[in-house]
Amino acid sequence: MRKTIRVVVVDDSPLMRKLLTEIINSEPDMEVVGAAPDPLAARELIRALSPDAITLDIEMPKMNGLDFLDKLMRLKPTPVIMISTLTESGSDIALRAMELGAVDCVAKPRMDLQRGLREAGEEIIEKLRIAASARIAQPRPRPAVPAPRPATTVAGASSNAMHTRLVAIGASTGGTQALQTLLLGLPAEMPPIVVVQHMPPAFTQPFARRLDGICALKVKEAEHGERLRPGHVYIAPGDYHLSLERETGHLCCRLLATERVNRHRPAVDVLFEAVARLTPKRAIGVMLTGMGADGAQGMLAMKRAGSYNLAQDEDSCVVFGMPKEAIRAGAVDEILPLDNIAGTLLRLLGD
Repeated sequence: MRKTIRVVVVDDSPLMRKLLTEIINSEPDMEVVGAAPDPLAARELIRALSPDAITLDIEMPKMNGLDFLDKLMRLKPTPVIMISTLTESGSDIALRAMELGAVDCVAKPRMDLQRGLREAGEEIIEKLRIAASARIAQPRPRPAVPAPRPATTVAGASSNAMHTRLVAIGASTGGTQALQTLLLGLPAEMPPIVVVQHMPPAFTQPFARRLDGICALKVKEAEHGERLRPGHVYIAPGDYHLSLERETGHLCCRLLATERVNRHRPAVDVLFEAVARLTPKRAIGVMLTGMGADGAQGMLAMKRAGSYNLAQDEDSCVVFGMPKEAIRAGAVDEILPLDNIAGTLLRLLGD
């Protein structure tokens, strides 16, 4: 028998609390066990009820939702889904929420709240289920100042290797923090790095900008037709698949608005399959934390074509789904804690 997921709803709007309660309670495996109009009331409910997941607004009286999230994750780490109008227009705030430990964010409708929220009901339910199964730990401290961009090289690697090698990364739930941890461990001189992180359209550019401000590498949102360059990280834009093509001997980004793959756009499988076709024996694949199986078959195609693949281990994942499926498919050469992946990449590139 499936365990009932117990949820606490935190929102200053009575209508919002009512609608969320109806949506969540309509699921046979979910129950709203408490609802609070502000963080101070929520604190007492959470302490008394120990819920499996929490929905949290950002703009509330008595205490800002981000301040409350920060305190919650330090004192009683609990899976949180942010539901707020700020998670779309203020995507920097939403990204800050995920840095503080939120599992994911859902945009609250700006117009016709009742209809819009019911249309978003499936997304809310899916993300709450993921959150309830997520591995939540105290978040890592955010870097206080931007990192320098050193002219560090990969030991033993030639300049030509930086142009001919490629690193391809897939991530989903929990991936924003995992990517930050990985990229902070890499020097400025690296082969091109291409990334698919499941994110809405409004999030990918601010996400790339935030990473660019703290990493030695140059991080940007991928653009259609641009040539891959060493020292650069290219993140797939939300709502576009990131593929690759070869033009006059150089790899270039190709953005596709084609059908969703594994329910996602961008999809990791689309990127990995392109890598398998174009640079199989010079590529390294990396599968980070995420829900579902996206990327497993693409990573298997990479391995069969000659790539070397890494996967994040279960203990360091927020959700072990995507790495687990890649491992199960036989696509992975090494399974590593998140903190060891950057060092292993440097070792492989230096061989």
